[in-house]
Amino acid sequence: MRQRKIYEPVIKEYSRLAKAYDKRWAFYTEATTGETIKRRKLQPSDRLLDVGCGTGALLHRLSETHPADHLFGIDPVPGMLAMAKHRLPPIVELREGLAEQLPYSSGQFDVVICCNMFHYVREPVVALQEIKRVLRPSGLLIITDWCKDYFIIKLCNAYLRLFNCAHFRAYDEQTLASMLKENGYSISSRDRYKINRMWGLMTICAEKITA
Repeated sequence: MRQRKIYEPVIKEYSRLAKAYDKRWAFYTEATTGETIKRRKLQPSDRLLDVGCGTGALLHRLSETHPADHLFGIDPVPGMLAMAKHRLPPIVELREGLAEQLPYSSGQFDVVICCNMFHYVREPVVALQEIKRVLRPSGLLIITDWCKDYFIIKLCNAYLRLFNCAHFRAYDEQTLASMLKENGYSISSRDRYKINRMWGLMTICAEKITA
């Protein structure tokens, strides 16, 4: 219950934005989901979980080429999930929940994606441990998020931490990579890039280390 409570600002903010979200953020969503998807060629048997799936933009793109019954999404905002259900095949399984408390079996997924959501995660270490739990041995985590190595993102992060309680923290590439390594992941690739003058991002791919 405590974890749910600390996400109340996020739930309130995105409940308000849900119906207009896809139109308002069309370019950004198209660019970031594209950058994320191209990092891994999925096998037909891969079971994929989108953590913080929002309105289902990434899952929608994946469902065009990947078996929909192998796609799963979770998000804490009922309004965003309602939009996702409207656009996705009914067989895609969507659940309401948090990254820190994933309602899935251990080793259930081959790939977990966090696209545009990690800067909202209140307990990142707990979330990374939960994601590791639901990944199969040597399973892949892909994180695409704002990158504080870019000056504009650093300013945005500072401003939002002061004035928007839904936002939590953006990271620089090295800090996020180190956090992954410290929590049982091996980095397979990492890079920074800009999708336009404003948005500086990073994508890190990391495999679950098995003992």
